[in-house]
Amino acid sequence: MPQISIVVPCFNESEVIETFHATLIQVLETMGKTWELCYVDDGSSDHTRAHLQELASADHRTRYTSFSRNFGKESAMLAGLRMSRGDAVILMDADLQHPPALIPRLLELHGHGYDQVVAQRDRAGEGIVRTRLSRAYYRLVRRFMDVEVIDGAGDFRLLSRRAVTALLSLPENNRFSKGLFSWIGFDSIGFTYENVRRAAGQSKWGGRRLLNYGIDGLLSFNSRPLRMAIHGGLWLFLSALFYALWIVVNVLVDGVETPGYATLIAVIVALSGVQIATLGIIGEYVGRIYCESKRRPHYVIRETDASDASGSGLPPAGGGLAGTAGPRLGEGRW
Repeated sequence: MPQISIVVPCFNESEVIETFHATLIQVLETMGKTWELCYVDDGSSDHTRAHLQELASADHRTRYTSFSRNFGKESAMLAGLRMSRGDAVILMDADLQHPPALIPRLLELHGHGYDQVVAQRDRAGEGIVRTRLSRAYYRLVRRFMDVEVIDGAGDFRLLSRRAVTALLSLPENNRFSKGLFSWIGFDSIGFTYENVRRAAGQSKWGGRRLLNYGIDGLLSFNSRPLRMAIHGGLWLFLSALFYALWIVVNVLVDGVETPGYATLIAVIVALSGVQIATLGIIGEYVGRIYCESKRRPHYVIRETDASDASGSGLPPAGGGLAGTAGPRLGEGRW
């Protein structure tokens, strides 16, 4: 069994995958440990799958799994964790924004007894707007979520085998890995590294996808939005009650006045907006319950060269449904 497993989700990375692989191999060969590479092609539309086939055929330590379509990065990471057999598992991206040169540092800290070692990037080189929005989001997350999510702590991390086992035991459909990493606990440590630009290609995370991912995170680990809707409704009820009492007192003192049309319209619009927002919050939670109840697998495999089907939850080489791979993650693109 390998000592180290490197899990690499890929989506349309044909421009950089060979450079990444060569850089990674160069680092791993100097470490004096047994290792394996677990690539997961998340339904790429370019030549990523063909490159992975070539890499796997050239080195028995390199394995790959290819999805039938794009199921999202969360599904790809889950498939990679199921493929992994090492005592320590490192998650990283193929675009070289997660520098392979940091792997020895991850393993060094793991050797001190930590089950999770997190590489946190700084925000050097990012736009001011994106940086401020990200920091505001993480402040919001720390305030409302039931788990702690650290700003800059992404998917680039080392997990011990027992941490991986704990993650794979979680059956939920809508997976928010940043929250799951914190939820399982264990001893963790992190360090900061300088932000690195992509070696090639474009980021798969646009503003809309980041927004949806952020909403997933907020809703996956707490029910406080529902509680806030209740508080908002009670506050509006009390405000309306005081307003009604004020009108009664005003009529008793000054006589009947003609109600203001603008005031009436403003109140109706405000209450309607609150009702729609509350229904939207409830709908999000109901939709998640609906997705969980269907119990679909997280992904469907087109093909794989993984031979340990019983241990990883993957089918034999040649592809097929991931019928034993657990409940469906839910659609999503990078």
